[in-house]
Amino acid sequence: MSDFLAAIILGLVEGLTEFIPVSSTGHLLLTKVALGLTDPSWDSFIVLIQLGAILAVVALYFQRLWAVLIGLPTDPAARRFALSVLVAFMPAVFLGFLLYDFIKQVLFESPALICWSLILGGFVLLAIDRWSPAPKEHDAMKLPLLTSLGIGVIQCISMIPGVSRSGATIVGGVMLGVDKRAAAEFSFFLAIPTMVGAFAKDFWESRESLMEGSHLGLLAVGFVVSFLSGLVVVKVLLDIVSKRGLSPFGWWRILVGGGGLAVIYLT
Repeated sequence: MSDFLAAIILGLVEGLTEFIPVSSTGHLLLTKVALGLTDPSWDSFIVLIQLGAILAVVALYFQRLWAVLIGLPTDPAARRFALSVLVAFMPAVFLGFLLYDFIKQVLFESPALICWSLILGGFVLLAIDRWSPAPKEHDAMKLPLLTSLGIGVIQCISMIPGVSRSGATIVGGVMLGVDKRAAAEFSFFLAIPTMVGAFAKDFWESRESLMEGSHLGLLAVGFVVSFLSGLVVVKVLLDIVSKRGLSPFGWWRILVGGGGLAVIYLT
C-alpha cells in the first residue's frame, strides 16, 4: 500500500472517530498496525492530523466561539465560559507534559491494551446509558467551574490509548449531572485547546523529521481528509446522542476491541 493511500485512510478514520466516544487514537493505532505501518513517524502523523478534525469544530461553531472571543472584555458570561474550558483543560496539560514519553513509547505500542480499553470503555458507555443520574445542567456554555474541573480530571484517563477523549469527557459530564447533548458539546469545546496543545508539543518534538517534503505532503493529505470527515460527524453526533444515547458506541467499542483481541491472540 502506498503512503498516500495510508494517509487518506488514517485521515478518514481520525475524522470519523475523533468526536464519537470510541477512541480515535485507539482506532488509528489499530489501523496503523493493520496497514503494516512500522515507521515511528506514523505515530506523530496520527497525533498531528487530529488538528484537522478539531478545526471542523471551530468551523461549525465559529459564530458562537467568535461571540465569546469578542465578548471577553465586556461580557461576564463569555469570560465564565472561557474560564470553564481553561479549568477543564489544565489537568491534561499537567499530566500530558509529565507522562508524554511514557504515553508515546509504551502505551502507543500496545495493541492489546488498546483493545481491552475499547472493551471496558464500551461496557462503561452501556452502564452510563442505563444508570446515569438525572441531568442538572443543560447548557454546555454555562457549566459550573467545579463541574468543568471534574470533567477535565476525568479526561486525563483518555491518555491511555483506547479510552477515548470524547468518551471520557462525555461520561464525566453525564456522571456530574450534565445532559448528554450538553456533555457532547462541551467535549467539542474542550477538544480545541486539548488537541491544539497535543499538536503543538508533538510537532515540536518531531519538527526535524516532519520538515522532509514527503512527510509534509502526507500530513497535508491526512489533515484535509480528517477535517472534511470531522465536519460530517460533528453535524450528526448530537442528534445520535440525543435520540439513541451512548449505547450504539458502546457496542461498537466492544465489537472492535473483541475483534482486535481475537486477531492478536489467534495469530
